[in-house]
Amino acid sequence: MTDRAPQPVDRQLPTEESRDLLALVREIAQREIRPVAADEEDAGTFPRAIFTLLSEAGLLGLPYAGEYGGGEQPYEVYLQVLEELAAARLTVGLGVSVHSLACHGLAGYGTEEQQKAHLPAMLGGGLLGAYCLSEPASGSDAASLTTKAVRDGDHWVITGTKAWITHGGVADFYTVLARTGGEGPKGITAFLVPGDAEGLTAAVPEKKMGMKGSPTAQLHFDGVRVPDTRRIGEEGQGFTIALAALDAGRLGIAACAIGVAQAALDEALTYALDRKQFGHPIADFQGLRFMLADMATKIEAGRALYLAAARLRDAGKPFSRQAAMAKLFCTDAAMAVTTDAVQVLGGYGYTADFPVERLMREAKVLQIVEGTNQIQRMVIARHLAGPESH
Repeated sequence: MTDRAPQPVDRQLPTEESRDLLALVREIAQREIRPVAADEEDAGTFPRAIFTLLSEAGLLGLPYAGEYGGGEQPYEVYLQVLEELAAARLTVGLGVSVHSLACHGLAGYGTEEQQKAHLPAMLGGGLLGAYCLSEPASGSDAASLTTKAVRDGDHWVITGTKAWITHGGVADFYTVLARTGGEGPKGITAFLVPGDAEGLTAAVPEKKMGMKGSPTAQLHFDGVRVPDTRRIGEEGQGFTIALAALDAGRLGIAACAIGVAQAALDEALTYALDRKQFGHPIADFQGLRFMLADMATKIEAGRALYLAAARLRDAGKPFSRQAAMAKLFCTDAAMAVTTDAVQVLGGYGYTADFPVERLMREAKVLQIVEGTNQIQRMVIARHLAGPESH
């Protein structure tokens, strides 16, 4: 692995404050995150201390209101922060995105009393969140979820199992989607569940191809009692809340994907300039030069796409189609770029001595989480041609 730090991305940022913010993020990433990323991922170490540091630095609530401890940053800026963090270590960048996703429901649909009671700790008080939508038999078809919440006086009793939960077992709070009515999307309600709630347990984390430092686990709800004051939005509004959160979350995944791809390109370029064969740096050979050019082009295109979607969101305009496009394109680009980075390094790229093999393994999950790329294509096609006729 090279000791050279990657050159900062030349970013177009809207304010001097945002430029200072990105400089702070790069400093934290280079000093605290990147140096230990490979060893901690190999050991499966969850970087809780890093998330505490990010909370103290005001980086866990960037897109939310300042009155509750948020950073009041536009998505255009927040997503570029995610990209920088993911370039240093995907477990951290994706973790911040998931935490933001977990805060989205309460920030967007909670009452003023709920927001005052919970958001300050969630956004800047050191807490870490998780988002509970998927289930063992309900993934892409999220509206078919079966976890139930039954009213008991002024409480709800939640029973069921959630699956593929990032931060499962280590989060301080969970935004949980549960069925309170009939079948389909209109019977789903959202709840804010404390991480230490009685009857809530986590299974042993999944053994994954990559992101070994980020626990992904099933959560079992065995009669978990939650007061009605922790219901988010109206009864039956949960699926609407979930979809709104996922539109924003998909942009987070897109930004993380470009961060991973950028890290892979940085490694490949440094290696190609240093490695000599036939008396020349391998970066002199046209085959490799064209690979590097294609990698850089995919990254620039992906970055432009997710930023265009973010600016629509910041302007209060519809952005669901563009979010799906960004998630689709950026994660496919990350898979292609990391695969090419391994090829540039040759045999060394296939070893754990260099980070590109880890980046390649990590890129794969980004094509799956928060809606597979096949689902993104369905979303985009429905925006273009309307719902399927069958």
